[in-house]
Amino acid sequence: MTDSSPRQIPFTDATGAEKTLDDLGADVVLVVNVASKCGNTPQYEQLEELQRAYGDRGFSVVGFPCNQFMGQEPGTVEQIQEFCSTTYGVTFPITDKIKVNGRNAVDLYKTLKQTPDAEGKAGRVEWNFEKFLVLPDGEVKRFRPKQQPDSPEIVAAIEDALTR
Repeated sequence: MTDSSPRQIPFTDATGAEKTLDDLGADVVLVVNVASKCGNTPQYEQLEELQRAYGDRGFSVVGFPCNQFMGQEPGTVEQIQEFCSTTYGVTFPITDKIKVNGRNAVDLYKTLKQTPDAEGKAGRVEWNFEKFLVLPDGEVKRFRPKQQPDSPEIVAAIEDALTR
């Protein structure tokens, strides 16, 4: 694992290419572990609304499909992208499938999980749709899975980050 900012930690995109959050060209990035067969899956709609509302101001959502929680993301990357596009009109990037917890967690998530949430709790990702807002300087804000993407706390954090 690297000690660099989360913005420079490589991950694999949906095409198999190595990318970083900086490569996306967005100043503020909302990293979300996503799944197509989860009770939280309707959050895709709000995530896409955020993408459309703030995308032209230097913001991007990035979905990281993960099958670690009760097998709720069983499809291939192509199936996942098709589902996201046709069901929720998703335009933000969806990456290759990853692991967010355990020995085989990708380096980006190993770093992001060190960030505590509003209650001061860091560590394991609890479930699908946990959110990490990564700011231009590499600072990270963490929001748990049940917190809706359009909650006042997340919207305020995005707007604050975009006006810094």
